[in-house]
Formats: sequence, structure tokens, C-alpha cells
Amino acid sequence: MLQINKLDKSLVISLSLLGFISCLFVHSSSTVFEQYTSSFIVKQLFYYLIGFLVMYGVATLDIEQLKKVSWPFYWAMVLLTFCLFIAPESIARTVNEAKRWYQIPALGSFQPSEFLKFALLIVVSKVIVSHREKYVHPTFLTDMRLLIIIAAITFPPMLAVYKQPDTGMTMIYMSMLIPMLFFSGIQKKLLIIFTAIPVSILSIVTILYVKYNEFFTNNILNKLSGHQISRIQGWLQPNEYPDSSFQTRQGFLAIGSGQFTGKGYMKNNVYVVEKHTDFIFANIAEELGFIGGAFVITLLFFVIYRIVLITIEAKDPFMTLMGAGISSLLAFQITQNIGMTIGLLPVTGMTLPFLSYGGSSLISNFMLIGIVMIINKSYSSYMFKTTKD
Repeated sequence: MLQINKLDKSLVISLSLLGFISCLFVHSSSTVFEQYTSSFIVKQLFYYLIGFLVMYGVATLDIEQLKKVSWPFYWAMVLLTFCLFIAPESIARTVNEAKRWYQIPALGSFQPSEFLKFALLIVVSKVIVSHREKYVHPTFLTDMRLLIIIAAITFPPMLAVYKQPDTGMTMIYMSMLIPMLFFSGIQKKLLIIFTAIPVSILSIVTILYVKYNEFFTNNILNKLSGHQISRIQGWLQPNEYPDSSFQTRQGFLAIGSGQFTGKGYMKNNVYVVEKHTDFIFANIAEELGFIGGAFVITLLFFVIYRIVLITIEAKDPFMTLMGAGISSLLAFQITQNIGMTIGLLPVTGMTLPFLSYGGSSLISNFMLIGIVMIINKSYSSYMFKTTKD
């Protein structure tokens, strides 16, 4: 059994601080405007306690046990994700035109797509390592085979999540998988092709938007769903589409009004939709100002810094792949969430890790930290192991 003092203390202290901040501002953002019948602080505190317990539970596993549970957990999450399409409204109701959650009495909602990232991380890492062990001297064809296997594992559930619709979660999966592919040791030719395709597509889309806007609107933008079109228009042309950009403009206003030192706790007066979830950073910056916002960002990236350091020390390829995926996923999600609150990036519905209200998001991220604790435990035990001649 893993002892609590064997956990990485820096991560535990950082996550505890983030939990304290999260509970304070989930309470503040959900009570000031009296838009909800009660504060969410009790539930958020409960989710945090469950999160720490889940993190500890995952950390007690060793690498081989983690590999054994990878496929069963993957198939369970894939099944739950696809079942959302046929589940009755009584157990999986549609919220804001999206069907992503199962309703659990007394506990709240359960979002399988959040836990799918944990499953994909382990399964893809396991597949890559097994492939490398089988093909000691890889060729272009064997690496193509690896990419096809990974695509078969990841694309069907990712497509299902995209259709819920949840574009943000699909982007999170990609942010996790891309660095894992770069660390997988596949042929450089494939890496170049793999990198060139999305870069080329993004460049073409950008050129079409800037120089051929009418063609871009008619042939690209209008092919998306109404919800996606609204968000993109609100991001690119906030003045022309005030309704679509309302949340972003209000978030930007809240952050700007906090100035350097903030208005003080519980003194936020700028209304922002979903201020306790996706836009919690706007509330923090409004009440604590630039100083508070900078502190929170520093604390979040310190968590990533510790994950990177722990991953670097790991000599096992399986651990390295998982650590790379986790650090990249969190870095992307933090950047995207804060970027959308200040209008630099489009609104995608992503939560701010360890701060936004929500049980599934919080607990699934603690599961990822549990993997980091396994990595830390594994390399630490080897560092101090002595051998007898």
C-alpha cells in the first residue's frame, strides 16, 4: 500500500491551494447574481475530496496493473460514450443542445468523455510501447501500421464526442495524442507529413478567411453546425455579432475591470454566463485583479512544471509517453480556457483544470495526476535502490 508521504508533496500542496481557490470562487461566482438557488461550494468541496481519494487510489497501482486495466476501462468508456446517443432523456438529458452527461441521483452528472481521455492515454501508450518491442528496427511501413492502429483506437470515440457536440473535448484529446506521437519514435518522414497536413489546412483556411472571406463563409463556415458557426462569428467579428460574442465580451470586461488589485472577494458585478464553470478565471481576475490572475496562472503552470520534471526522470518509455500526454493536455486546456476568456481564442466550452466547477472534469484530472504519482513512485524507488555484488 502506498504511503501518503510517498506522494509528490509539491503537487499535493499545489492542488490543495487550487482546491481552496476553486471553492472560494465557485461560491462567489454562483451567489452574487442570485441566478442559482444555492452555492455550488459544498459540491465542489465534495468533488475535490473524491478527487484526492481517486488520485491516491490510482497512485497505489503499479505500471503492470495500470496496463491490465487499460483495455477494460477503454471499452467501458467507449460504450458509455456511444450509448449517450440512444439513452433516454430521463437518464441523459440534453443541455444547451448537447447530450454529454448521464444523470446520477444525489451525485449529479457523469460525463464519460472526460474519463475517456484517461483511457486513451493508457491504451495508446501501451500500443506504442508494444509496437516498439515487436519492431526493434522499425520501417516506414511498420510505423504506418502503428498510426493506423492508433487511428482505429482514437477516431471512432473522438468522432462520437464531436457529434455530441463537444468540439473542445476533441481538441483536448488531440493535444494529448500529438506529443505522444512525437515521442513514439516513428519515422521522421511520417512526422513531417503528420505535421505538414494540419499546418497546411490551417494556413489555407486563414488565407481564405483574410483574402476570400465570402468563399470562406459560404463553403467552409456554413458547413459547420449552427452552434459552432455562432461561436466562430462571435470570436472573429464580435461587434457584428453581439449576441454570439456576449459571453466573451463580458468575460473580457470582468477581467479588465479588476485592474491590478481587483475589486475584492464577493464584489464582482459583471454578469458572465457560466461564470463558475468555463469562465471562472474571469471571476478570479475581477475580484483579485492582475495579481490574483497571475498567481493562479503561475500555480497552474507550476503543476505542469512538476509533471515535466517527474516525466524527465522516468526511464521507462510507457511512463514517458503518459507524462508527455498529461503535461501537454493540461497546458493546452489552461491556455485555451484563459485565452477564450480574454477573446484571443474562440469559446470552446473547456473548463479550467482544477478550478472550474464540475465533478467529471475535476475527478478525471485527478486520475491523470494519479498516473504522475505512479511515475514519481516508480523512478524514486529505483533511484535509491542498492544492489549487492
